[in-house]
Amino acid sequence: MGIFSEFREFIARGNVVDLAVGVIVGGAFGKIITALVDQVIMPPIGLLAGGVDFSHMEFVLRPDNPATKVDELVAIHYGAFINTLIQFLIIAFSVFMLVKVVNAVYRTSTTKPGPAPKAEEALLAEIRDLLKQSRIDP
Repeated sequence: MGIFSEFREFIARGNVVDLAVGVIVGGAFGKIITALVDQVIMPPIGLLAGGVDFSHMEFVLRPDNPATKVDELVAIHYGAFINTLIQFLIIAFSVFMLVKVVNAVYRTSTTKPGPAPKAEEALLAEIRDLLKQSRIDP
């Protein structure tokens, strides 16, 4: 079997397609969460914190030199880190809730009782149980 036919077989499996769909949806979901954090959640938190814009919070190590036209600013942007941390927590909680729902659906679908046995099967099961009871074990 050639490498291309093996690769085609590998791609044709549902797992690869499912993974690709998951990555694409996950990327879009990440953009939604970024917009939610940056545009909806952080402004009220910044307002409660005294009008602080977390995305622009930084610790300047070397400021710009206005005498040169070269951007020399060196800073630690810890506000962006705070935003990213909040985004991570929201995404992690969302995935946790999704897994919880999927597990609940899976449990209810697997715990459904099967169809009732036919009359012959019930009679055979009863005979089997009677034979087990009548055996004398040494």
